Amino acid sequence: MAESTVLQFSPFQSHVEEGFWKRLSSLKLNTLGLDETPVKITGFYGPCSHAQVSSHLYLLDESLPANLAEESSSSEMVLGNRNRCPIPGTLYNTNTLESFRGLDKQSLIRKEAKKIWEEICSGRVEAACAVLSRFLVISYADLKKWTFHYWFAFPALVLNPSALVSKLQPASEWFNLEEGKSLSEACNEWRKSSLTAVPFFLVIITADSHVTLRPLKDWETCQRDGHKLLFGFYDPCHLPSNPGWPLRNFLAFICSRCKIEKIQFLCYRERHGLADLTHSLVGEALVSISQEWKNPQFIPEAVGWERNGSKLAPRRIDLATSMDPIRLAMSAADLNLKLMRWRALPSLNLDKLSATKCLLLGAGTLGCQVARMLMAWGIKKITLVDNGRVSMSNPLRQSLYTLEDCLNGGDWKADAAVRSLKSIFPGVEAEGFTFAIPMPGHPVQAKETAGVLEDCRRLQNLISSHDVIFLLTDTRESRWLPTLLCTNANKLAITAALGFDSYVVMRHGAGVSADDKDASFSVCSSGIEGHESRRLGCYFCNDVVAPNDSTSNRTLDQQCTVTRPGLAPIASALAVELMIGILHHPEGMNAPGEMASSISESSSQPLGILPHQIRGSLSQFSQMVLVGSSFNRCTACSNLVVSEYRRRELEFVIQALNHPNYLEDLTGLTELMDKARSFNLDWEEDDETDIETVL
Repeated sequence: MAESTVLQFSPFQSHVEEGFWKRLSSLKLNTLGLDETPVKITGFYGPCSHAQVSSHLYLLDESLPANLAEESSSSEMVLGNRNRCPIPGTLYNTNTLESFRGLDKQSLIRKEAKKIWEEICSGRVEAACAVLSRFLVISYADLKKWTFHYWFAFPALVLNPSALVSKLQPASEWFNLEEGKSLSEACNEWRKSSLTAVPFFLVIITADSHVTLRPLKDWETCQRDGHKLLFGFYDPCHLPSNPGWPLRNFLAFICSRCKIEKIQFLCYRERHGLADLTHSLVGEALVSISQEWKNPQFIPEAVGWERNGSKLAPRRIDLATSMDPIRLAMSAADLNLKLMRWRALPSLNLDKLSATKCLLLGAGTLGCQVARMLMAWGIKKITLVDNGRVSMSNPLRQSLYTLEDCLNGGDWKADAAVRSLKSIFPGVEAEGFTFAIPMPGHPVQAKETAGVLEDCRRLQNLISSHDVIFLLTDTRESRWLPTLLCTNANKLAITAALGFDSYVVMRHGAGVSADDKDASFSVCSSGIEGHESRRLGCYFCNDVVAPNDSTSNRTLDQQCTVTRPGLAPIASALAVELMIGILHHPEGMNAPGEMASSISESSSQPLGILPHQIRGSLSQFSQMVLVGSSFNRCTACSNLVVSEYRRRELEFVIQALNHPNYLEDLTGLTELMDKARSFNLDWEEDDETDIETVL
């Protein structure tokens, strides 16, 4: 070029890999929450390696810090390689789309430009030259729709007056043959060395045409040597008549720090991983700086917001369409739970919930509702036990079943429920078992004994392998054996039972230790003899009779679960919420029963009080929270019963099934009732009072 013209630079182009957005989503949900503090990130680029396509600055999954705490205390960047030169950047991620649109973009780019200028003036650029290409990204992540709005800025200091270029031509035409050969060899060696990720460097050409590359920190020494000096940089641009964007700040550094106004520069480009002097450019720029640049307080103007096509506008990417539906469903399932931790419930332990194994005994009205509620809380390991088939009357009230499940005699409920759970949420680890729970008052015939014993063992193994057991069957006696087994194994048991317009939800007390002695009983604070103050009662602790057959000789309305339709969802929700509270209590299942004495009183736990029993009535639209101690004559959880089971195991169970009165005799209920019947009340008659009126 014979005449000097204004030097035109080709803008940087960005490219964001899908992995970056997924990492950002995880970081936002699990760590950042509502925090909008800027995050240090790392971009990567390399010299242009294709004559028709420019290199981009990439954001990858490793562009985000693995640990924000470590990131805040360390200034080190991610290590790069010959094809990935690391460049420092800053991410401003907002909580709302309105905040994203309302960001003061001019202020942000000036802030980054100030950092670049200060690093030039302080000399830090000479040791860490990548900061000359510092960039910033503003973004908004819509994690419900998996869409991301973002905008890159590559701050470039505005030279005043503008830089002029007097020569710009292919490097192969600038150098003689010896210089060109030596330069290619030097560049290839540089790219193989540990300095390959350093994007700015010095090119020294001696009088005998020998070329060496040196880091920027040697610029003063190189100037004194008197050799020919060029300033080289990795050029991402492919255009034959324009250098790339990184040269802008490089020129600002050279003229202000090195005090050179006539600058020869090398736009280094490659082909097939080797230096390509035909593609690379060499130019001569004329740069002069105004007096204000010499003022230590001066901050140059900056430009650099990336264009979206021909417009200055942000970009938007939708990952939902490209994601696997199952993976998308699993991400969405955790969204509400992770959002709870942002503001409402920071202590929510999602890992604990995800690892909790729940066993649901009964896959009817209650079982279906409980299973759905468990999945909503992030419980993924759910096992259902039922011995019934889906009938035509079930789908309306039992939310996991459809008409198809009722055809051809009906599918087994446990199997149909598992299919439904997996269709709702593919990430659930659901399993179904079909067998009957042995019950007191339902005698076992000799030919049935082996099968019943096998059912007992299956139930015993299932309870042992799960963390929480829900008792959701529709008869009182079907809850006896699970209660005994949970007490023996010290497993958390939660009962939900329905009447026509009433319900009870309760957690059973902790199990009986093998070291507990039958004779060790104390009187509770209420002074009721026979109740243990050490632990909470179970479903049977308020009974003075053993569970017995309640299914025989029943009319149609007694055979079906006749309840108000809204009752099961209420009771099921309370049962699951009770479990969540227990899992987050420091004492777990040993936590004492709590009662709210007034509407303003609240528990010290983030989820509120942890009751023992909740009894509600729809007819009164009322609810009571009660606490009851365990009963030392309970037919299911007392030391007497558990000790006998540990001694005789399934032989004891068979006797209890065949002879329900045996449990009353064992626990002393028979004797207690005999004493009660023989107890006579003596009334003092008041001559002046009409007894019938009193009664």
